[in-house]
Amino acid sequence: MIDQRATETRRRRYDRIAPFYDFMELMNEQRMHPWREKLWAQVSPARVLEVGVGTGKNFEYHPRDARVTGIDFSPRMLERAHQRAALLGDPIELRQMDVQAMEFADGSFDAAVATCVFCSVPDPVQGFREVKRVVKPGSRVFLMEHMRHSNLILGAVMDALTPLVRLMGPDINRRTLDNIRAAGLEIEHVEDLGTGGIFKLIVARGPNGKMP
Repeated sequence: MIDQRATETRRRRYDRIAPFYDFMELMNEQRMHPWREKLWAQVSPARVLEVGVGTGKNFEYHPRDARVTGIDFSPRMLERAHQRAALLGDPIELRQMDVQAMEFADGSFDAAVATCVFCSVPDPVQGFREVKRVVKPGSRVFLMEHMRHSNLILGAVMDALTPLVRLMGPDINRRTLDNIRAAGLEIEHVEDLGTGGIFKLIVARGPNGKMP
């Protein structure tokens, strides 16, 4: 069952910071630019779901001829995303939706993409289950995520800091690879991004055959 209170709390946080979000992330975005580019270069021009579009930071990397549908649970973030899509001439379809309970039919998409999203989903395993459901059987899921450091000491520090950082939205101590597997997705490839293993590019695949 989805924790509606936790979800609403997160939504309000992102609504509150939406006008300042791009400025807050300006320094961080400089290093993320090549990571986003590398991730999206692997995505075929097909029907693609982008989860957690935020203010639209990925729009400039969308493959030409891809039919992209983007969702976000924050209406204020989506307002910024609409503005960026119009500026770039990106025909993306944008919808307010919670990844934990998506309105799409099973097998609606050929691929799914998310960048720095599942650190903020209240129930990340449920979110990954929903992604698995709405992509076609055997389709790939492309992720750029930050997660808990594998080092015992650094991991413990991240655990201690998470309640404070969560005030701005994300959890910084998620065990994202474990969450992906728990949702029934198969991890095909993981690439560390030179940040001590905190940021990773991940390619996962849904099961073939009929989805449960």
